[in-house]
Amino acid sequence: MNDLYPETFARFYDLIYHQQRDSVDHDFFLNEIRQTRGKILEVGVGTGRLFTEALKFGADAYGIDISRPMLDVLHTKLDKDQQHRISQQNILDFHFDDQFDLIIAPFRVFMHLLEKDEQLRALNHVFRYLNPGGKFIFDVFIPDLKQLITGIDHHTDFEAEYKPGNKISRTVSTKSDLLNQRIHITFHMEWEENHERKKEDWKFQLRFFFRYELEHLVERSDFSEYRILGNYLGNELDEKSKDFIVLCEKT
Repeated sequence: MNDLYPETFARFYDLIYHQQRDSVDHDFFLNEIRQTRGKILEVGVGTGRLFTEALKFGADAYGIDISRPMLDVLHTKLDKDQQHRISQQNILDFHFDDQFDLIIAPFRVFMHLLEKDEQLRALNHVFRYLNPGGKFIFDVFIPDLKQLITGIDHHTDFEAEYKPGNKISRTVSTKSDLLNQRIHITFHMEWEENHERKKEDWKFQLRFFFRYELEHLVERSDFSEYRILGNYLGNELDEKSKDFIVLCEKT
């Protein structure tokens, strides 16, 4: 599994993804949380884009992440009596004394599991921590075949002021390993600070999935009931779908 989100990227994460991501999956996951009466676990909680809102409406939510810089940002947002709810743990071997009624892994967390044994191990570990009738929801994007072949070359996907007079920009480059179903990604960030131009790169990999591969994977796991939706409105898969939203239930 990748080592996620170095300090610089954690620092600017909220600025970038509240703009890029909230309109995509925000309502879907928060609605699932609202409908859950018991304990909830968010895997890959990050800086708390969803988590902090869940706490505001009284959800009994907990969060884990493997990236200490991301958790450090989230830590500053929580009251002291809520800070025990987050911890640095991995989806492969996290530990809690309690079971959960809902476990979510939003925004491509599952794609950071590069090997099939990790993927199956993660599914089964989550299964063990769900109460009967509990749900595990994760999402992965549907691969764009043209983009997999051609890749992306220094495309600017974000540019804004992070404070008055100081701009930040991010470019993304990708190259695919089709045999091993991995996308090699480089984020290049440049920003102005104290009258200096700063730069930093972050390189990581994502594992892409196809529909029947996902179905076979879940069917090999301890989960016996699941559905795959085609968007965050709850619609079935069709030719316009851009995401696989996988809902697994412990029966």
